[in-house]
Amino acid sequence: METNSVAFFQSQQYPEPTHKPIVAALKVKNPQNVGSLMRLIDNVGGDTLYLLDDENPKREGSIRKTAGLSYKHVKLVWLSSEEFFQAIPKDYTLVAIETNEASTNVFATKLPDKVAFLLGSEMHGLSEEHIHRCAHSVHIPMTGLCKSMNISHALSIALFEWLRQQLFTN
Repeated sequence: METNSVAFFQSQQYPEPTHKPIVAALKVKNPQNVGSLMRLIDNVGGDTLYLLDDENPKREGSIRKTAGLSYKHVKLVWLSSEEFFQAIPKDYTLVAIETNEASTNVFATKLPDKVAFLLGSEMHGLSEEHIHRCAHSVHIPMTGLCKSMNISHALSIALFEWLRQQLFTN
């Protein structure tokens, strides 16, 4: 059975989140990851992906192909980390998606309604300096032998946990 996902979700009566999430990623190297992040942001009603301290020119064709229709819906903005930290609205809470000594399980953490997620690079994650600029850090529990996750997979888990908390808890 083939399902037209656009028609399916248009027929659903899901509420929309009150606030759009903000997402920033530090030094993302892989253009397919950029496209995947854009698609995820679009999935939950966000409209911008901030790429921080980016020193690697991306192949726009690869980003566009991976992002699909989301390439037209999600704006890419390049900033320095410092410019991003200064641009976050005062009523938003910055949350690092990063495993560290102070991080809490994303599924056991009440995420803020007005959230700004910060992700690290694929190879090195976030520096201690970046983590300390965040109000909270969350990690994704991994019970298998592999203890690492693709940046887009990590964002999908955090974004959809945030969405679940916003819309589907009593």
